[in-house]
Parts: sequence; C-alpha cells; structure tokens
Amino acid sequence: MSSKPLSDHSSLAAFVARLADAPYVALDTEFLRERTYRPQLCLLQLASPTEAASVDPLAGISLQPLAPLLAASSTPKILHAARQDLEVLWPLFGAIAPVFDTQIAAALTGMPAQIGYSDLVRRVLGVELTKAETRTDWSKRPLSEAQLRYAIDDVAHLAALRDALGERLDKLGRLPWLDEELHELARADRLFVDPEKAVDRLRWSAELDPDRARLAQQLAAWRERRAADKDRPRTWILDDAGLRALVLRAPRSTAELADIEELTPGFRDHSGGTIVELIRACGLPQQLPPLAPRARPDAELQSHVKRLANIVQLRASDLGIAPELLATRRDLEAIARGDTQAEVLHGWRRAVVGNQLLPAT
Repeated sequence: MSSKPLSDHSSLAAFVARLADAPYVALDTEFLRERTYRPQLCLLQLASPTEAASVDPLAGISLQPLAPLLAASSTPKILHAARQDLEVLWPLFGAIAPVFDTQIAAALTGMPAQIGYSDLVRRVLGVELTKAETRTDWSKRPLSEAQLRYAIDDVAHLAALRDALGERLDKLGRLPWLDEELHELARADRLFVDPEKAVDRLRWSAELDPDRARLAQQLAAWRERRAADKDRPRTWILDDAGLRALVLRAPRSTAELADIEELTPGFRDHSGGTIVELIRACGLPQQLPPLAPRARPDAELQSHVKRLANIVQLRASDLGIAPELLATRRDLEAIARGDTQAEVLHGWRRAVVGNQLLPAT
C-alpha cells in the first residue's frame, strides 16, 4: 500500500474507479478546527480490500470524483468515531451512507464508550500501532513518510474491526441496537448546529426570564451565523462570558455597550452597532426584572434521579456495557421532571431499561 498522497485529478479518478466495485470503503480524515468554524479538511484516507491511499485536498485537487462513491448505498463506509469525520465531509459531499462506526460497535460489545482507534486495534486484533504522529499539524506541507504511513494505518484495520465486532454483536443479539445507532448517526441535523437552536448549547439559558431567554436565542443565533459566515470559531466572534453579559444587561445604546467589561474593544468597534440594533428589535421592556436567585437543588428531584441512576447502573452491569451508553444524567433529570422525550425512552434503550425508569401505572 502506497503512502504517497493523491494530489491530481487523474490519479484520484483512477483510484475511485478501482474502488467502485469494492465490497466496502474504509474512511478516515485528518483535520484542524482550532482557527475555523468548520473543520478544515487536511487529508482524506480511503482503503478497499486491495489498496489504500490518502488524498491531499490542500494540493488544490477537486474531491468531487469521490462524491458518487461516498453516496453509493451499495458501498458500506467503515469509520471509527465517525461523527466528526461526517461533520468534516458534509459540506463537501452531503450525506454519506451507509456507515459502520467501529467505536459505536465496540461500545455495544462492552468496551469503553469512547474507546480510541489504536486501543481498539490492540484489544481486538492484537496489533500495536505507533502513536508517534498523534500531535501532527496536518495542515503543514510537506507531510513526512512517517506521517503518511500513520494516516494510512488509520484505515488499514477498519474492515477487520468491523468483521470482528459484527460477529460479537451477532452472538450477543445486539445487531439491531447497532442498526438503530447508525441510523441516528446518519441524521443530517446531528452534523451541524442550527443557528436558531444555538441557545440550547448555553447551560445558563435555563435560568433566564422569558424576555432574556428570547434575547439569548437571538444573540446566540447571530453569533452562530456570524461565525459561519466568517469561518471562525464562535468564541472568536463573541465568547460565552460576553454573550451572557449582553443577555443580562441588554444594552440599548453604544454608551451602555461600552460599560460591559466582558466585551473586547474589537467587538464593540466592529459589531457593537449591530448588537444594539438587534437588542432593540427584540422589543424588550425598558426595565428588565432582576434575575431570580438560583434555586437550591430540589432534594426530592435529586433523590429521584439517584434512584433512576441506580437502575441504569445495575442494568448496564447486567449487560456488560457502560452506563452512559444507556442514559445520561440529563436524560434521568428529564425523566424525573416528567419529560418523555429522553433518548433512553426510545428504541432499543426503552426495551432494555427505559420502561423501568417510568412511573408504575
């Protein structure tokens, strides 16, 4: 298997043509996201039963010859911890399916929920992979032979992992669980943030009165759209402390804006006027009420959550899987409050443990 990256259209097209009838394509990406809103694709690795190659998108090559292959329903794509890779590839190719995620499959067999690729290869296949290039800056060129070999290793063992994990899940009767998980993984709305729902990412938004909650929704949506337009991390546009200060104080003039210490001078200069207009357009009352003091933890609610957690812990122990794979604490708190939309109350999780978490009727 050659480690030299494909960097011209003809070699990529020829490689894709050879993979067209492959029984699967193993897939991985290398990317950076520290300085951009969208992850920057730096290298794409693919493998079939007979060959593997990396593709260098930073060489100016068009990746469109890959589109039919990645969309082909007849060609399974095998990845590890696929969500980030699918997020990286979504703007270029749209939906990629069908997908087999070896990390999800491993978790359903009883391995750690977030097990890494090299650890999984060692546990399942008995192969030790080098970790020498784990801190590589994949945006720098040229890439060394060692770096390229390391990248190819990330797809070289995926098919063997799929086969071994699939066999284990079949014996456990859990292949339907995997099918459900992979179906959810492929949902497009899981791969990007809807600006109108960006406020849900703010933990403190639940503490707000209705007027401030409406303002938080508008400001979070503005920040998300601005970050996407500028292709910069959202916190580079406006960090959470600055966003919270704007929501709490709701300045209606540039003079009031200038009094908010959490805002940088650059933000005030470049975006201050826009923010003031956005706040005015929200139609808030001139005098906002003081924030209600943070409520003390509800002892009865916390006791209920603890009882639910014990049920999940015992069931996970019986199944030999991580408890967080069945239900998160947020799920349990939602159930304790009477919410029936928690993920644990749907699909295979409901049959396995969710029904035990509901009040007896």
